[in-house]
Amino acid sequence: MIDVEHWAEIRRMHFIDGVSIREIRRRTGLHRETIRRALAAKDPPAYRRREKAPSKLDPFKDEIERLLRSDHRMPGTRIRELLAELGYEGGKTILDDHLREVRPRFAPRRTYQRTVYRPGEICQFDLWEPREEIPVGHGQTRRAWVVTSALGFSRAGAGALIFAKQAPDILWGMGRCLARLGALPQTAVWDREAAIAPKGKPTDAFAAFCGALPIGWSICEAADPESKGILERSHRFLRSNFEPGRSFASPEHFQSCLDEWFEQRANTRLHRGIRAVPAERLAEEVQRMRPLPERMPDTDRRFVMRVPQQPYLRFDTNDYSLDPRAAGRRVEVRASQRKIIAVELGTGAIVASHRRSFAKGLTFTDPAHQALLDQLRGNRRRGPDVEVELSSLAHYDQLIPA
Repeated sequence: MIDVEHWAEIRRMHFIDGVSIREIRRRTGLHRETIRRALAAKDPPAYRRREKAPSKLDPFKDEIERLLRSDHRMPGTRIRELLAELGYEGGKTILDDHLREVRPRFAPRRTYQRTVYRPGEICQFDLWEPREEIPVGHGQTRRAWVVTSALGFSRAGAGALIFAKQAPDILWGMGRCLARLGALPQTAVWDREAAIAPKGKPTDAFAAFCGALPIGWSICEAADPESKGILERSHRFLRSNFEPGRSFASPEHFQSCLDEWFEQRANTRLHRGIRAVPAERLAEEVQRMRPLPERMPDTDRRFVMRVPQQPYLRFDTNDYSLDPRAAGRRVEVRASQRKIIAVELGTGAIVASHRRSFAKGLTFTDPAHQALLDQLRGNRRRGPDVEVELSSLAHYDQLIPA
């Protein structure tokens, strides 16, 4: 069989140049019958696959379809076992190849529609976990997450580093992301994160946060990551573009690099999905969104405790000193992402103010608190001051004659 190029050349030489079959045979070395068939054929030669030899699987194909119709997820190993009971003696490879072709007919793939958002309509939120732990000082590293966000219309994004997946931390991250984006969307989209909506119903903390802004919320169905497809793609971009080649010295350094990456890379690139630059679209979107409140909702952890005789409070495995003069009194502790503050109930006096540390198992003592402890300990050792009446020496002279 000759190829298309030889077929076309033979026909050109004969029909256009007038070359005889004998001369074509001499020039090409082909047999005269091959040349005659090429001249008689009006269509170019095409490869035709040979008929496949009968397969050992052919008698069982109807049974395979019946099994897949009853359960399209049935593993190939189990199907082979059932066919073997019916006399199948073929190999595993031909069965797997056949299942790969026919299984999609019984388990059609899910299809999706393209969604277009109005400016300010939604903002998607999610959690992304860096591969490496973050240095937190004192020679320690700690597992961390990033609260990520992306607006539906502009695709502009922001992120906030946190060290726990609890409601105060996640809600603080949401507030920081909204502050970076510069305005309030109509709806916040979340999956069924345990601190947000574990069973599809928003937690009291999340509902209170949204009500204070106020914004609405939309909770995705279970096992449906495509509902937040904007952020799923952003996470892949973080994994492939932000993490490689970077190392971090502290949580503050990580957050600074993340903010810079969003501003100078993620939000300034040409986004393929919207065929526009997110930062340029954000400028338009913010004009149609509601402004941020003067103060974001309070997300600090708050609890009341009585100052012990050893004046320290424990939070996140660390001990922070308290004013020893408040021993035995009740104080309210306020723990934010940056500071640990204790306020005495009733008087409102601040009895502790420490920078929060994300390292673990440490003790932090304010020098002023230590000085007060030393003073109080010295007073206890000296004992209480007792006033003693002193008699005049002249009085003794009168009693004892010279």
